[in-house]
Amino acid sequence: MQRTVVVIGGGISGLTACYHLSKNSSFSKVVLLESSGRLGGWIRSSRTEDGAIFEHGPRALRTAGAPGRITLQMVSELGLEKEILPVTGENPASKNRYLYVHGKIHKLPSGLSGVVTTTSPFTRPLVWTALRELIVRSGKDQDETMHAFFERRFGKELADIAIDSLCRGVFAGDCRKLSIRSCFPMIFEAERQSGSVIVGMMLSKEKDRRFDSNELFRRSKRERWSQWSLREGLQMIPEAMEDTLKTRGVEIHLHTPVERLGRTTDCWEVRTSDGTIKADHIFSAAPAKALSSLLHPSAKPLAEQLNQLHYVTVAVVNLEYEGSVIASPGFGHLVPSFEERSILGIVYDSVAFPEHDRNGAPSTRLTVMLGGDWFAKDIGDPEKVSHEQLLQIAAGAVRRHLGVQAEPIRHFVHVQKDCIPQYTLGHWKRLEHISGYLRYHRLPLSLIGASYQGVSVNDCIYRARIAVEKLSRGITSF
Repeated sequence: MQRTVVVIGGGISGLTACYHLSKNSSFSKVVLLESSGRLGGWIRSSRTEDGAIFEHGPRALRTAGAPGRITLQMVSELGLEKEILPVTGENPASKNRYLYVHGKIHKLPSGLSGVVTTTSPFTRPLVWTALRELIVRSGKDQDETMHAFFERRFGKELADIAIDSLCRGVFAGDCRKLSIRSCFPMIFEAERQSGSVIVGMMLSKEKDRRFDSNELFRRSKRERWSQWSLREGLQMIPEAMEDTLKTRGVEIHLHTPVERLGRTTDCWEVRTSDGTIKADHIFSAAPAKALSSLLHPSAKPLAEQLNQLHYVTVAVVNLEYEGSVIASPGFGHLVPSFEERSILGIVYDSVAFPEHDRNGAPSTRLTVMLGGDWFAKDIGDPEKVSHEQLLQIAAGAVRRHLGVQAEPIRHFVHVQKDCIPQYTLGHWKRLEHISGYLRYHRLPLSLIGASYQGVSVNDCIYRARIAVEKLSRGITSF
């Protein structure tokens, strides 16, 4: 039975692993090692003196699927229920989403009328696209790019506009490189199982139905939440988790980067600047490339696979304007790559969460996302580009896209270096090789975090929990 577990990385995945490990009496000692001076990873909220909240990473979570339910369950256990700010079905941020195409804002089609009539920027009713999909033959390839898959099944226009924009919004990535099998496995499997994405998704049944009875989840269904946040920002989650872990006796070490991982015949030796820790098992929530540099030369085949995973950098520019400047309220808008490659999209934060606006006079908070797969090509070296340059690019996008001529009254600029892993073509095969190596060599190592099976906060929480449950059953592979 495992006794001492070391968790590398104090982002949401590492925190979740510690949270569930510390509830299991099989693990007598849990140690969390974080190289920086704070926990939470990419989740980071700024709280201003006048009451405004600005998110510099993830800004809202969804309720869909097992990952959404498990996150709500954990939030309930952490005592944060009363802090939740839901975006209900009546909120414009739930109903209205936009694209910026050909120099104009276009509302995405919704409802029956939006499907059966031609809605700009599309040149034909989406119902014809759906009917086409029903008669397209299934693909034979083991994997396809997102663009190739959707072009084959739904047509070039949908792939060029909607899927291109979606991939930029979710992954900050290029749909002509990203893998359908790894980015949206349910859609890939729907075609494989039913011969049609539409039919397959209609017939699919979720396997993990845990926490369906959770009161918070039932409330989210009744009120038709599209997403939710917390009163003081999403950073409340890692803060509450840190407090809980401390009460459970988890050892938390900040400013403690891991320098090398070594193996003896019966345990790991985790070398840090403060000394060496012996562990029966390791959970690595570090980025795959970072982990590859820590492994012993004898694990070169594993390190080579880990090192193949690619990441992109995103600049997050938070802007605040006097008064109400949003003419068409909604969640925000995305920008396809053929329009403006450096601008991924703009989120209308004040529409979804007016509770995060400053006290007193009205203002509007927006967040402009820049770069991603196009950062170096269209903006410059992330290590050298100035915050002033990024601010000017973001403010210029707000002027062009939304017609806001005023200057922002407050801003924050954060360059999130290598923040989103890219599940490019063949990602699934790399995971198979990694998993096979762990099984063959019986390495007591669990790999969690966004590098592998989902980039969202919900995915990271879900996969970390599943990994702890698998370890309890003696399984360490994906």
